[in-house]
Amino acid sequence: MSSDRPRPFRPPAPEKAVIAGPVGPLEAVYEVPEGYAGRDAAVVCHPHPLYGGTMQNKVVHSTARALQERGFATVRFNFRGVGASAGSFDDGRGETDDALAVYEALAARFPGARLTLAGFSFGAFVAYRVAELREVERLYTIAPPVGRFDFARYPAPRAPWIVIQGDRDELVDHAQVLAWTASVSPPPTVVIIAGAEHFFHGRLNELKEAVQAPLAAGGA
Repeated sequence: MSSDRPRPFRPPAPEKAVIAGPVGPLEAVYEVPEGYAGRDAAVVCHPHPLYGGTMQNKVVHSTARALQERGFATVRFNFRGVGASAGSFDDGRGETDDALAVYEALAARFPGARLTLAGFSFGAFVAYRVAELREVERLYTIAPPVGRFDFARYPAPRAPWIVIQGDRDELVDHAQVLAWTASVSPPPTVVIIAGAEHFFHGRLNELKEAVQAPLAAGGA
């Protein structure tokens, strides 16, 4: 008998890749869902390299998986000096150049796809900067470290923009995030996950739901 039930999501097999970066190769992983339609693709940026941030971070992984479940191809990558990526930490400047190189690689691999940027913590700052420099369909900044990096120096992105923040974040003051987001124009959509800490311990499912909500509302 046939069934009308949707097929359960099957996580795509990670595809290791090397992307040419501005100071040498960047270690990356592409994940392309089964039956990918070529419509949407996303770059996901990891947290601070000097504090253990890598593309394997669970928030980064969960964000990429949330997008894959909605039909996106994704690429995660290690910033310069992390893992097998060449170079050394450059306080956000060089890392922005790294992310731009990954953006261009993703655009070349999936020509015509609408590109989304996402980043967690330090990666949110990098994604925010890239969104000023390139055309993007959507931007996610997760736990953006507004007290540590000067977001206000750069204009708000033109694309739809979602901020996801926990109100128990021990590293990023959520009240400061709220004050900053209220001051920019156009303002982002802000999602506060009550009780969530910086790394969203025990709250990754809610994080995934927050990532997917605007896709359901506006269509992926």
